Amino acid sequence: MPRFLSALALTGCLVAGFSTTTWAQQSSGFTLFSGVKSENQLPFQLDYGGKSGIWDRYRLRLPAKRVKLAIAQIAISYPDYYKGEIDPKAVEIALTSGRKVLKKIPIQEVNWDRENRLILIALKEPIPASSSVEIILSNVRNPSNVGMYYFNCQIQTPGDVPLLRYIGTWIITINR
Repeated sequence: MPRFLSALALTGCLVAGFSTTTWAQQSSGFTLFSGVKSENQLPFQLDYGGKSGIWDRYRLRLPAKRVKLAIAQIAISYPDYYKGEIDPKAVEIALTSGRKVLKKIPIQEVNWDRENRLILIALKEPIPASSSVEIILSNVRNPSNVGMYYFNCQIQTPGDVPLLRYIGTWIITINR
């Protein structure tokens, strides 16, 4: 019996000593004091965990309930203290249902304006209203400094006055 208890205690220590690795950081779910109303917080996923200084893939989602108008252009702004690298050639837009990709949307041009901290994505064809959209930013180099970064999403509708309309904010956390 003492041998069994010591083996059980050793096993418990070993299991408690190992931390579980999270492969993909997902939306924070419940955020206190973010400054962004919960109805304006958008879901996202960081495929490689959101660790500082590593390459990652950001899956920024727009739920169908937030896409009230058709989309001709997407603008993503980010704070001046975000020092990550974004590859404009590795941007994709997809219509989704849950996690399943229904259709890739052809992109006309992606312009990364570093000075104004803005990613402009012009689409070849508009995204219909009430569509679930996923913006995939691959080959992103996370910043080396940890912290919370607010990525704001605005859209321009087809044939409309060229004003950007606020859709919501992704609150992305980069960890060690």
